[in-house]
Amino acid sequence: MSDALKFGLATPSTLWRQDWQQRQQTVAQIADSGFDHIFMADHVSFRNGSGTDGFVEVAALSQLHPTLGVMTGIYLLPLRHPLPVARQLASMANLAQGRMTFGVGIGGEDRHESEVCGVDPKRRGARANEALEIIKSLLAGESVTFAGREFSVQDAIIRPTPRSPIPIVVGGRSDAALTRTAKFGDGWLGVWCSANRFAQATESVKAQAEALGRNDVDWMHGYQPWIGLDSNDSSVAHARVKEGMEAFYRIPFEKFERYTPSGTPAEVAEQLAPYIESGARLFNLKVCAKHAEEEVDLGAELVSELRRHGVALAS
Repeated sequence: MSDALKFGLATPSTLWRQDWQQRQQTVAQIADSGFDHIFMADHVSFRNGSGTDGFVEVAALSQLHPTLGVMTGIYLLPLRHPLPVARQLASMANLAQGRMTFGVGIGGEDRHESEVCGVDPKRRGARANEALEIIKSLLAGESVTFAGREFSVQDAIIRPTPRSPIPIVVGGRSDAALTRTAKFGDGWLGVWCSANRFAQATESVKAQAEALGRNDVDWMHGYQPWIGLDSNDSSVAHARVKEGMEAFYRIPFEKFERYTPSGTPAEVAEQLAPYIESGARLFNLKVCAKHAEEEVDLGAELVSELRRHGVALAS
């Protein structure tokens, strides 16, 4: 496993309300602040119909800066057919060579979102597994013939083949998600779990992957928390992340509170440091702050604190 820490910032909440020049300035600020990539969730019709197409957004983000990485975190793969997704990935490999990370999962907080897409929620895992098998073969340059329970393709080809592999990071809290990571992923993306559970999960992924003959994966396991940040007032940080999560998920914050860090950047770094000890090498940070324009600066302070923790643990 790589010892280097990587950090992603969720698309700032005001970015798409800015004009073109302001967007470029904001993304440049993110890159200059120590972040490796920007990530964006993906939803078709979440809760009250909300959502953003993950691929559309990362494609747009990738053109705002020449080197900053982009990541779907996470893309709801079961809601799509794998051939168009493979085409989208191949296109991203051309638009942003070496800068795309494919974070993928099956969702689950809103069963209706699957249903309105014509997908049985009970079949999401099976669809994701078959889709990943097809997509990985297509992006490796193979002609793919596949007959499964969910998808069937005959002599499918995607050209041009990406010049370098696109990393796949699999999200999900279930044991099935860990098995999916072991079979298809370059890392597991945890959410709402303890550092102890994180360590157990990544050990399970490693053991299952080795049993499948995948012994040479340079694992990039990650953790993706919502966090509340404030320069001085921990109560303000807590209130902001509570407000943001309840507005998005429409579920009482108490369901998430145990695994949702909040406080000053130094305090939140202390709360997240155990995940570094447990093997996390990637952190996707969804920052909630009193003022939206503070998200990048406060996130950057947290990144600096976490990098210090990483150096201390490595030495």
